[in-house]
Amino acid sequence: MDEVKGPESTAGNNKGGRPKKIIRRSEIMVVRLTVSERLHIENKARNAGIKPSEWFRQAAKNAKIIPRITPEQTGYLRAMTGIANNLNQSTKLAHQVGLLSVIAEHRRLLGELDRLIRKLLGDDR
Repeated sequence: MDEVKGPESTAGNNKGGRPKKIIRRSEIMVVRLTVSERLHIENKARNAGIKPSEWFRQAAKNAKIIPRITPEQTGYLRAMTGIANNLNQSTKLAHQVGLLSVIAEHRRLLGELDRLIRKLLGDDR
């Protein structure tokens, strides 16, 4: 007759079920959203045919983050502020005294402003 094996004798041979994942996602990140943000993300995930959590993972991996302002750009903005102040002062002086010689200074300041704006926009070729 065949001998019936108990559960303790087959515990090491159990090969059923889903195989273990190589990389286990064990970390949890909580993100607060408004109702409209949640619906927007769920809609995008549905259109892509994936779950919202997978949509977030892909968006986080592929997103291009543009910093608000770099320290270099802060310097450019300060320089532009100074130039704008100089331009206002010379314009006021030109109106008070009626100087035509201010035109050359204005052109120089406008050229400097143009150069700084191109640097801010990343188009300083």
